Amino acid sequence: MSKEKYIAIGDIHGCAATMKALIEELSPFYDRTFVFVGDYIDRGPDSRGVVDFLLEFREKVNCIFLRGNHEQMMLDALGGGDRQLWLMNGGRTTIHSYDHDGQQVEFPKEHMQFYRDTILYYDTEDYFFVHAGISPAKTIKESLKDKNEMQDFLWIRSHLKAIEKPWEKTVVFGHTPRPQPIRKTKMIGIDTGCVYNRNGYRKLTAVKLPEEEFIVQPRVD
Repeated sequence: MSKEKYIAIGDIHGCAATMKALIEELSPFYDRTFVFVGDYIDRGPDSRGVVDFLLEFREKVNCIFLRGNHEQMMLDALGGGDRQLWLMNGGRTTIHSYDHDGQQVEFPKEHMQFYRDTILYYDTEDYFFVHAGISPAKTIKESLKDKNEMQDFLWIRSHLKAIEKPWEKTVVFGHTPRPQPIRKTKMIGIDTGCVYNRNGYRKLTAVKLPEEEFIVQPRVD
């Protein structure tokens, strides 16, 4: 086993105050690599505030920022793609957190660079970090060979019901909200629906690795 230690943090979705509260609670572990699994924006009240904070936080802590499907929808929309898809999935709340006139929105250059620089996965000796998950029918190595399949890294959910998984290591992911973190063989899911007003949700979750200890922050936004 590697001696590398990590903190992975689930889907934030514009809940800046909750994110700050959780990260403050994690201050004893700032010597670790922090892996954010994506979906920083949309639906919650302060997407801009989330990115403002993370741009400062990465100056003092080693951070990995994965891309979520919401960042991908936004980048696609701003690049001339399906704008309605993004707006229907919480994009309006992101627009409202920035300077806008109702139609056009002004993103600071450093924010656009942050979104563009997000990565689809982070592969380590013991863990494979990704936003949504990976195919339960293939090894991680096989999935990485198929560039088309890497879009699944943003959207897939079929692995959640898989009994057998040929993965070489534990996959850590967000994307699919659950009232409690997911802990199954070779998988850890940490999206606990911070932005959703459903019973049992309204929590932002981090996991300490390799201890597999969950730290849960109730929503304060």
